[in-house]
Amino acid sequence: MNYLAHIFLGHGHPELEIGGLLGDFVRGREIEQYPAGIQVGIRLHRGIDAFTDEHPAFRFSRERVSRERRRFAGIMVDMFYDHFLARDWERYAEPPLAAFTGRTYRLLEENRELLPENVRLVLPRMASEDWLGSYGEVASIGWALDRIGTRLKRPNALNGSVVELEADYAGFAADFERFLPEVQVFAAGFIKENGYSLGSA
Repeated sequence: MNYLAHIFLGHGHPELEIGGLLGDFVRGREIEQYPAGIQVGIRLHRGIDAFTDEHPAFRFSRERVSRERRRFAGIMVDMFYDHFLARDWERYAEPPLAAFTGRTYRLLEENRELLPENVRLVLPRMASEDWLGSYGEVASIGWALDRIGTRLKRPNALNGSVVELEADYAGFAADFERFLPEVQVFAAGFIKENGYSLGSA
């Protein structure tokens, strides 16, 4: 799952949503530098990642990616799943997607001191261009994957990799629809076990 899904699965709890974003940037014991609630959000992120990697639907999606790009299939499928979540947002959450992403950008701006420098630098553009909301468009997923490819230090096949989504769009969509309810159950259980209520996105 990518940023939109991780924030969505925080069930409206600001500290869990911030932790959901930070999960990709915090390594090992660095988690101890953050407030307790955000630590829970980071652990939720890590738990979701582990659950996702082992889920049959996600594994099946990775197998849909061509052999030439298979090594980077996990990154691609994370983005593809955010696309389907954004595309069908009204099926899964009460507030409109634009309202959700607007609240998310305000939350991040209010807590910018907790964010890594590279996120702080792009946050104004991220908000003005509504990167999270734009994931509902296939072209935006392609742009995001190309951008990730340019940031990776090692050679990769992410440039132009949106063609993988286009080649088996219905198949990836079916995998996502099978996967999402189960990761929602996992996240809800984790949240309740850590003393939080289950709010809406």
